[in-house]
Amino acid sequence: MKLNSSYLLAGAAILIVGAWFFIGSAGKDRDIYADIDARNQPTETQLPTVVVRTVTSEVHPIRLTSYGRTLPNRRVEVKAKTPASLVSTPVREGTRVKRGDIICRQDVDARQALVDQAKAQLAKAEADLSATTTLVEKGYRAPTSLNGDRAAVDGARASLKQAQIELGNVVLRAPFSGIYENRLAEVGDYLSPGMPCAAIVELDPLKLEAELTETQVGQVEIGQTVDIQLATGQTVTGTVSFIESVANPATRTFEMEMSVPNPDYALKAGVSATLNLKIGEAMASLVPSGVMALDENGATGIRYVDASDIVRFATIKQVDETQGGIWVMGIPARSRVIIEGQDYVTIGSKVDPRVESASSRDGASTAGLSSNRKLD
Repeated sequence: MKLNSSYLLAGAAILIVGAWFFIGSAGKDRDIYADIDARNQPTETQLPTVVVRTVTSEVHPIRLTSYGRTLPNRRVEVKAKTPASLVSTPVREGTRVKRGDIICRQDVDARQALVDQAKAQLAKAEADLSATTTLVEKGYRAPTSLNGDRAAVDGARASLKQAQIELGNVVLRAPFSGIYENRLAEVGDYLSPGMPCAAIVELDPLKLEAELTETQVGQVEIGQTVDIQLATGQTVTGTVSFIESVANPATRTFEMEMSVPNPDYALKAGVSATLNLKIGEAMASLVPSGVMALDENGATGIRYVDASDIVRFATIKQVDETQGGIWVMGIPARSRVIIEGQDYVTIGSKVDPRVESASSRDGASTAGLSSNRKLD
């Protein structure tokens, strides 16, 4: 039985249309997957972002820092020179005194009696000498008899002078201008020679002592100016007056003394002090104190970004520390120092540096970063 030609044509048409739809659908699927793959492929590697600050080297003083304390320039105990009871202490503790002021007074009665006795002995010796001289002139005595009387007069005069000195010694005076620090004896105490009555301290100039290490001692000279910050908050200037020539065998340090003018006695003794001595100048850069890092060898340095945006590491030497940061030597004269993100980058890697904003520099958030600027 033969099929009708119209049915054959219809079947062929259906097959052709189905094949066309099948081929078209498969092509669309391939295009979709190809588009997804293309979108998943990175177009460019994203660089790590760091925040940088441009710093420029300038001449900065190199300072040596040491620590010490203030001391009286000298302290003396005023001691009795003659044995006698203490009868008065006219000065109160803590009072300023001048050289020659009376500090303590001992009993004068016994010493005055010795002076009177010496005067009487001198008068008798002089009278004997006068009588002997008259007898010699009249020929009743030999001239050699005058020698004994003259010696007696000289002895009496010496005794009187000694008695007068002893009388003067009952008054104890300040050996220099300063502060009456302590009363060391009370009225009624019997003071033998050498026993202290009071202590006087000299505070103008004030002395300051500190220790220098073996590496520091050669950098300081006598006469050098020292900036001093006291624990009381006072800031003063002193002058190096003494440097020990032999190190302390226990600490291997050298004692240094400084003299500080203190005419109004505003500075106190016994106060801790921080000393800063200028020992030279160097080209240095001011950087934030938190940017220092260690390289793989343990050397202290700073990471910075060069003109090609490559992270570099420079070993540094700190020369000063201030409230605004630290002054260091070792980085290029003009550098973009990494201040944020340095812990997430490696030396030699390329980064996307962003210059810190003004608000960030003032301590605000670094969210508002300006666009990257290359070094000239």
